[in-house]
Amino acid sequence: MVKTISVENLSKIFVSKKQKVTAVDNISFTVNQGEIFSFLGPNGAGKTTTQRMLTTLLPVDGGTAHIVGYNVLTDVKKVRANIGYVSQLGGADPNATVCENLQLTGKLYGLSGRDISQKIKKMSKLLDFNELLSRFVRTLSGGQKRRVEIAQGILHEPKILFLDELTTGLDLQNRVNLWQHIRKLRDNGMTIFLTTHYLEEADALSDRLIILDHGKIIAQGTPTDLKKKVSYEAISIELKNLQDVKKMKQFFNQLAIDNVIEADMKFTLYTSKGEELVANIFEYMKEHHIELANISLSMASLNDVFLTLTGKELRDSGKGDE
Repeated sequence: MVKTISVENLSKIFVSKKQKVTAVDNISFTVNQGEIFSFLGPNGAGKTTTQRMLTTLLPVDGGTAHIVGYNVLTDVKKVRANIGYVSQLGGADPNATVCENLQLTGKLYGLSGRDISQKIKKMSKLLDFNELLSRFVRTLSGGQKRRVEIAQGILHEPKILFLDELTTGLDLQNRVNLWQHIRKLRDNGMTIFLTTHYLEEADALSDRLIILDHGKIIAQGTPTDLKKKVSYEAISIELKNLQDVKKMKQFFNQLAIDNVIEADMKFTLYTSKGEELVANIFEYMKEHHIELANISLSMASLNDVFLTLTGKELRDSGKGDE
């Protein structure tokens, strides 16, 4: 496998008057040519900071990183010539048309007028927005705008496309539609480096992924391999009353269930006998007058991987920005 991205012991520290914050903590990984590679983690995990270092937008404080063989510190122009980057905020001018935005992008990349016209035609067909070329960007839907911004990022046909929280704020239909376009880019040979905090997005899109928390890599592999780390079914229990927490703990102790994660009045446990244990739980709750707010039985998910490794849910962790 050809490695298009190679990272060794990468670190980034931010210093303020009050404290020193390690945003990226000595991480190492590689990305293969032609794959969708994802960083999954809560806000503040270091996903965006890592991407900004790899795209030469932030200086590296420690370690090394190479993009298609070029050092991000010493070969900045060559790195930028080989990458496209679409930030979470986007880059399209809302008061210009789609075509005008792409023409400006082409000029910034130093393309000739003829090349720009050919590439706009190619990208509008590839990303399905030919009918939008004369529209002002401010009139587009969120999904349409993101497709145009992807076109801006790949107009010069880079080897690697960096996408930072691409589908944040989009409804599920637009997100799924955008996933199809991202897969199409991968199938055409482009390497995609995606950051996301959406579990289903990482699961649906990634060939391989890294789960990041507090700047550290806590797991990496294919979605299937990571879910195999939690090989049991997951039972999630939420109680109505705080006084019942002690009773549930006694129940788990009686059955010698030690693979239980507790958070407030919620319990998550992993078992190879899901249906049988759920039946026992209902019987115990009825006998001891325990009020249940919610209970569910499911196969292990990426959230369960995160929960098992960190003791918290990916959906709820990380309130701050990157």
